[in-house]
Amino acid sequence: MITFDQVPAAASGGSERTAEIRGRVAGARSGQRIVLFAKAGVWWVQPLTAEPFTRIEADSSWKNKTHLGMEYAALLVDADYHPPDTVEILPEPGKGVLAVAVARGTGDFTPLSPRRLTFSGYDWDVRSTPSDRGGANEYDPANAWVDAQGLMHLLLVQRDGRWTSGEVILTRALGYGTYTFTVRDTSNIDPAAAFGMFTWDEENVQQNHRELDIEISHWGDRNIPNGQFVVQPYYVPANVARFSTPSGTVTHTLRWEPGRALFKTFRGARAEGAIVAQHEFTSGVPTPGNERVRMNLYYFRYSPSAPGAAAEVVIERFQYIP
Repeated sequence: MITFDQVPAAASGGSERTAEIRGRVAGARSGQRIVLFAKAGVWWVQPLTAEPFTRIEADSSWKNKTHLGMEYAALLVDADYHPPDTVEILPEPGKGVLAVAVARGTGDFTPLSPRRLTFSGYDWDVRSTPSDRGGANEYDPANAWVDAQGLMHLLLVQRDGRWTSGEVILTRALGYGTYTFTVRDTSNIDPAAAFGMFTWDEENVQQNHRELDIEISHWGDRNIPNGQFVVQPYYVPANVARFSTPSGTVTHTLRWEPGRALFKTFRGARAEGAIVAQHEFTSGVPTPGNERVRMNLYYFRYSPSAPGAAAEVVIERFQYIP
């Protein structure tokens, strides 16, 4: 059994704020350890991914530093257990995990309601919490806005020595249908930047979060094509179709039907120009649920070098047809 003696304050998270967390464990055996997590969007292992274990002292106490979050978790694990860097849902006892305890952060902190934008006739929430997509990334609400012409801007920029990303999330699920994204020139996007247009079900780990992707990135290597269509999981070779995005405005479409996901990319501002790439997936295609359309621009942290400069993507239009 794990108990907490000191729990940090609840906070929205971030890479710079830490506090002490401590507690006790009853019945631990030699070699067993504590693994800590803090929840900020997802659960992040603490205090660092390179230092994921907390020692249990002779008097059964444990303590360590943790980055701040809304909730905190302590797991009693066997010596050969290897924790993930991040998880959507905490592990349950079994497979090296012996006990799990969770505590809410202290204080009366209430997360601010997300900033909301209207774009192409839809409402979008602007992300402000960290994410593990492409590695540990922080998101700044200032990195997404709609200009006077009604165009959506996403920014990847360095502020105070830290790279911050931008993301917007549709406020409702749409389900089967045709999704269209018209985007200004992304052919020269920095190799360390990644721009995604995708569906994602935050609450459902089955069906790989119902994720269907149109992604523009060199993934740190200019020698590979900078575009791909994906039905998750991406590590299955048949689930990825790569292509090269041309210069100028392009229009990407996804037609999602039962057992079928048809992706196309066209030159120009409509889905009527010359076809640049297309691919149809008929295996592993998810069914609809509580997925939301998301668009993001982030730092691909596994790139061999950091972005050379700030990156910006302009989306002219989003359209959905059932």
